[in-house]
Amino acid sequence: MDAAENQYALVTGATSGIGYELSRLFARDGYNLILVSRTANELERIAYELSSQNNVQVIPIAKDLFEPDAPAELYREITERGITVNILVNDAGQGVYGNFIETDIQRQLQIIQLNIASVTALTYFFLKDMVARNEGKILQLASIVSEVPAPLQAVYGGTKSYVLSFTQALINEVKDTNVTITALQPGVTDTDFFNKAGAQDSKLAQEKNKMSDPADVAHDGYEALMKGNSKIVSGLKNKLQSVMSNVMPASVLAEQMRKQSE
Repeated sequence: MDAAENQYALVTGATSGIGYELSRLFARDGYNLILVSRTANELERIAYELSSQNNVQVIPIAKDLFEPDAPAELYREITERGITVNILVNDAGQGVYGNFIETDIQRQLQIIQLNIASVTALTYFFLKDMVARNEGKILQLASIVSEVPAPLQAVYGGTKSYVLSFTQALINEVKDTNVTITALQPGVTDTDFFNKAGAQDSKLAQEKNKMSDPADVAHDGYEALMKGNSKIVSGLKNKLQSVMSNVMPASVLAEQMRKQSE
């Protein structure tokens, strides 16, 4: 029997970028999918694409994870359908670009809601069930900026530091179970992130040739998830940056990041 037969992977942020590429990998390997995003039309299109190409069930659920009640609503809807989520992928996340005091504070608080509160709630609901079953996997989208200060993306960087620390703590809490949790740390990736963050004119967004391919990042994360690894830094340059973050002063790291971002 295929190991993925009758198993479900839930992917948030599934309509584009790394989330979409991860969804393709799950479908390829025979996992049924629950795809979550705000855009119902895109969800329907991708659900049809993946189900028809891979002969798996794909359930699209339009849910706005900027809303505080959305994670509980999503969990309740899936539970009421009698579906067991074997793998949770918390991919949905956004940022805001610019000097913190010049940005819209309400938008920044929304980013915290999406990147921290929703990730925490979804992890809570599904991890409880996984531990009770003694089976399951979770992939958390952190970032290379979870280990270094990120001027001009201060709130985004802070949220990703939370995701990494949160994940590492939970890994210890579930170490005596068959549940594994993996943090994926990509660097600058060719996704719609910069458009949504209002950073189209930044140096990072202009240097497309230096960006990672979301398919490559997804592959790295998928492999690490399946092996039960605690974390994976995607890309050689980012691996080097991760190593340097452990030996260089925060002020130097921050200045380097600022020069890359301006």
